[in-house]
Amino acid sequence: MLVLSRKKDESIVINDDIVITIVEIRGDKVRLGIVAPKDVAVHREEVYRAIHGHAPVNAPAGPAEANGTGS
Repeated sequence: MLVLSRKKDESIVINDDIVITIVEIRGDKVRLGIVAPKDVAVHREEVYRAIHGHAPVNAPAGPAEANGTGS
C-alpha cells in the first residue's frame, strides 16, 4: 500500500485521468473530491461490498480480517 500525506486543497493524480483532492479535514474525518472518467466506477468500500458481495480485489484487510477474527 502506498501511503501519501496531503493537506487541504492538495491533490493526488492517478494515471493522468483521476484526480483525488482533499476538500476538508474535520477531526478524524477527511472529505475527498474525486474526478474520474465516467467509465471508472468510484464507490465507498461498504457500497462496493454491497454491490459485489465481497472486498475489492487487492484491498488491504481491515483490522478484524488481518488478525483472523473477521467473519
